[in-house]
Amino acid sequence: MSQLPLEIQLSALPNNPGVYQFYDVDDKILYVGKAKNLKKRVSSYFNKTHEYGKTKVMVKKIKTIKHIVVASESDALLLENSLIKKHQPRYNVLLRDDKTYPWICIKNERFPRIFPTRKIIKDGSEYYGPYTSMKTVRTLLDLVRSVYPLRTCSYDLSAQNIDAGKYKRCLEYHLGNCLAPCEGLQSVDDYNRQIEDIRQIVKGNFKSSLQYFKHQMKARAEAMEFEKAQRIKEKIEVLENYQVKSTIVNPRINDVDVFSIYDDQTHAYVNFLQVSHGSIIRSYTMEIKKKLDESKSELLRLAIIEIRQRFNLNSKELYLPFDIELDGDLKLTVPKLGDKRKLLDLSLRNAMFFRQEKFKQMKIVDPDRHAKRIMAQMKADLRLSQEPTHIECFDNSNIQGSNPVAACVVFRNGKPSKKEYRHYNIKTVEGPDDFASMEEVVLRRYKRLLNEDEPLPQLIVIDGGKGQLSSAIKSLDLLGLRGKIAIIGIAKRLEEIYFPKDPIPLYLDKKSETLKIIQQLRNEAHRFGITFHRNKRSKAAINSELEKIEGIGGKTAEQLLKKFKSVKRIREASIDTLAASIGMAKAKKIYESFH
Repeated sequence: MSQLPLEIQLSALPNNPGVYQFYDVDDKILYVGKAKNLKKRVSSYFNKTHEYGKTKVMVKKIKTIKHIVVASESDALLLENSLIKKHQPRYNVLLRDDKTYPWICIKNERFPRIFPTRKIIKDGSEYYGPYTSMKTVRTLLDLVRSVYPLRTCSYDLSAQNIDAGKYKRCLEYHLGNCLAPCEGLQSVDDYNRQIEDIRQIVKGNFKSSLQYFKHQMKARAEAMEFEKAQRIKEKIEVLENYQVKSTIVNPRINDVDVFSIYDDQTHAYVNFLQVSHGSIIRSYTMEIKKKLDESKSELLRLAIIEIRQRFNLNSKELYLPFDIELDGDLKLTVPKLGDKRKLLDLSLRNAMFFRQEKFKQMKIVDPDRHAKRIMAQMKADLRLSQEPTHIECFDNSNIQGSNPVAACVVFRNGKPSKKEYRHYNIKTVEGPDDFASMEEVVLRRYKRLLNEDEPLPQLIVIDGGKGQLSSAIKSLDLLGLRGKIAIIGIAKRLEEIYFPKDPIPLYLDKKSETLKIIQQLRNEAHRFGITFHRNKRSKAAINSELEKIEGIGGKTAEQLLKKFKSVKRIREASIDTLAASIGMAKAKKIYESFH
């Protein structure tokens, strides 16, 4: 197939709203997009420099441009969505999960049955949904059946069949689950009144049912029918308890769809809540795999169109985290305070929890993929040239200048590699000088790695602010490693991330996985260094206690500790036991000193 030059194809594009499709040399579809102005939008791909790598690659592959003109941008949105689902182009966002969803059916028949189904039959029956899980449907139907006696049989309950006495009441009647309309013991009007109440409950409106039952309870009590009144009271309690569990905001918030979005480098997660009369009657989270440098507003817009189509939503008001372009007769609200904001926050938490669960599952099922995702995230967050699969972190420890030590911990693929941990006694620094100590230990560490031809890390993390970071950089300069290894400092107070020669720190999101890894590195280095420091101080204190004894030196003290493990055991040992290790003369001096 021969293609016209792209310049000619671009010049032929109209200035109308529509949908465009990019194809490669083999006439395979690459991308589908929508535009208010086809000519301007499509030309922009070829007129500007793309920073995002995949966009560059895609543009290079484009050989054919096709388009469909539509009446409005709203029509373009719907057409774009259907074409993406149909063709699944390589560079489009993946709108996943095309499984069939359950519905609640109110059958079009005399004395309607109510049941769950995954198939919609156009026979005049009413369908409510779709719901995101069968569990939600069963919970709702269990509530309805616990309050209203409904038939479950599939008999043809025509007036003629009932009058002819064709059917007999079954076990469901004797269990109190049905009022036997098959024998004419329940009228059509009474049964249909129940069905109308159930319609409202399924929509999230309990007001009508509660009013009816409260009126009935009062009437039964006044007629001295207390047992019947009690049974009605129990139904009221069931409805009220269910409503309390599902109502989280003002009941006046009615017929509203809430959408929120949470994203990372590779995916976006859009949560949807359907609210009716203050009750959340449906919740669903969609995972979207990014393909190009799609903005949050673009991803949210795509997800809203897909979810509203998938669940057959007709709400006229949407609560959103920010303004987006969305045509149609819709009221878009960006809540700032109050119950509306609480709903939006709840939706965002659902999106975040969904993401966390996905990562937990990934960590178990595919740990390599999980590690690769975190490394990619760290590379982007810290503006690194390569993924930091090997990270080393340094921390100094000293108390009032005594026994200064340093620790180096090593992480591989975001996890501690404890066998590679190292601790250092500071040799060249007098007194508590953290800057000089950091300079010494970084120099010793990487001088040794270079001498032994060991691989260097992709990232060094320094526990401290600009001062400690500058000291570490001096050592890298001396070794000629400046620019070959990325290095950052983390200050404890506000968790600022410092970069070399950049006075303005980076503040990562407190929930960022990158920050969590850096904090874990810092905490592990601190723990490892403090443990070594304590052991050293403890050993020094014990040696000091033994060395106070006249005629006992450091070598003898170490020999005794190696044998007896503690001063307490040395104190409790007999002269002969001590003499077996250090000779009788010294044994007598130690024994007499302790006793």
